[in-house]
Amino acid sequence: MAEKKAKDAKNANKDDAKKALAKKEQKKLAARMVQSVKDMKGEMKKIVWPTKKTVLNNTMVVIAVMVVSAVLVGGVDYVLMLLVNLFLRGA
Repeated sequence: MAEKKAKDAKNANKDDAKKALAKKEQKKLAARMVQSVKDMKGEMKKIVWPTKKTVLNNTMVVIAVMVVSAVLVGGVDYVLMLLVNLFLRGA
């Protein structure tokens, strides 16, 4: 009987130690999460947002490059189509 009580007390101490360790880990995790949010806020303040003029200029450059690329790919496609048609007609 006394042996069982001692064993139960020992298991209770182990459980308490595990709970304390888990609580400590949760506190560490919460502290890291809070620090991460603070760091993100600091980084957000460092961002330099582009002006409206810069955004419009960059947009125009992207559209122009897309149009030129489309014309080039279309031209190559057309020339290759003509060559394939000539080859198939000659065969």
